[in-house]
Amino acid sequence: MKILVVGTGAREHAICRALENDAELHSIMSKQNPGIARISKFQISSENDIEVVKNYAVSNKIDIAVIGPEAPLENGIVDALQAEGVGCVGPTKEAARIETDKAFMRNLFEEHRIGGSIVYRVFHDSQEAGDFIDEFGEDVVIKPVGLTGGKGVKIMGEHLDDASAAKNYVKEIIDNKIGGYASVVIEEKLVGEEFTVQAFVDGDKVVPMPAAQDHPHAYEGDQGPITGGMGSYSNKDGLLPFLDAKSYDESVKIMQGTVKAIKDEVGPYRGILYGQFMLCRDGPKLVEYNARFGDPEAMNVLPLLKSNFVDICQGIVDGNLKGAEFERKATVCKYMVPNGYPETAQGGKVLDVDEAAIEAAGARVYYAAVNQQDGKVYTSASRALGLVGIGDSIEEAEEICEGVTGFVKGDVYHRRDVGTAALLEKRMKHMEEIRGQ
Repeated sequence: MKILVVGTGAREHAICRALENDAELHSIMSKQNPGIARISKFQISSENDIEVVKNYAVSNKIDIAVIGPEAPLENGIVDALQAEGVGCVGPTKEAARIETDKAFMRNLFEEHRIGGSIVYRVFHDSQEAGDFIDEFGEDVVIKPVGLTGGKGVKIMGEHLDDASAAKNYVKEIIDNKIGGYASVVIEEKLVGEEFTVQAFVDGDKVVPMPAAQDHPHAYEGDQGPITGGMGSYSNKDGLLPFLDAKSYDESVKIMQGTVKAIKDEVGPYRGILYGQFMLCRDGPKLVEYNARFGDPEAMNVLPLLKSNFVDICQGIVDGNLKGAEFERKATVCKYMVPNGYPETAQGGKVLDVDEAAIEAAGARVYYAAVNQQDGKVYTSASRALGLVGIGDSIEEAEEICEGVTGFVKGDVYHRRDVGTAALLEKRMKHMEEIRGQ
């Protein structure tokens, strides 16, 4: 079996490691990720160059392509590969709109009466959007309709001081077509705890993975700007300290309803579906979907996968997915990122990683936005690598993960509080307060 993994970062490194022992592994990446390069036959090319990816897949007789990032999905990479007879773990361009077009996603929920929906409006005119903000009278969340790499969402009361600042941001999005559209989605601000459920999907069947919680803020204590994710954790029971089985099952039901609605509207959704939820007082609400694995959440679930990942990929492609089994372990992932990230980071710095010491300590390292040249690893202005500790409890996994951060030397920092008992207690207390209101 020849499998092509498309993408350059830590998510794709995690995908490759889950596949490496059971397939002939190929990769298309825009820079030389040292972890992926070591275990695959690879070509350095833009993953967004659909023609190049297609030609590589055809000439190398690839059986299945696994698409890591969202941009190639938006550009129709799956449609192009499927036209050449290459099976894909990833949705078609139309089905991927569940992530790439937030207006499509919200309208889908409304038209198909899917649970977990929230109050929202889509605007193409900044004056009309401003009038809505004034009339709504409560804090809102403002999102560009298209892709922004996880950095376009701004929340009143956190990133935007008041209604005036919110209206200015709306105007900025529409005037500058941030995310590729002169449109904006305005949603009610949800109060609760965010969590993620990822699932394998074969067009009909939804096979969920363990829940995880991401830490998007740049600095400890959930302070600072929103980033692509500074770390995440999962628990051995597949739930989270504040998330019970009932709420998890409700989230999966929302995802099942979404997959059915997508099939009815644009055809089968096949690949990975990432549901980001807010656990509110009255249950889980859908914040947004991603049409692929999360980053860092892929690094929480893939190291625990006991089922053969190649078989899962084949089941997704063939539409006969059987199921998936995961080890009952907890994980904690912490991202090492360049100083100044996400606003003023500068790349080109050498990163020294003692991989042997990290692995010997029971942790894993997944390379992200780095580039290997002449035997050295250089940082970029984005996240450098993810470290994952695996243990019988979140506490043990966190201790392992934090313990190996010292084996990474360079101009980088990380959030030490990801997965710590103090932060988990804070999250649980917050949820208890919300439920008691």
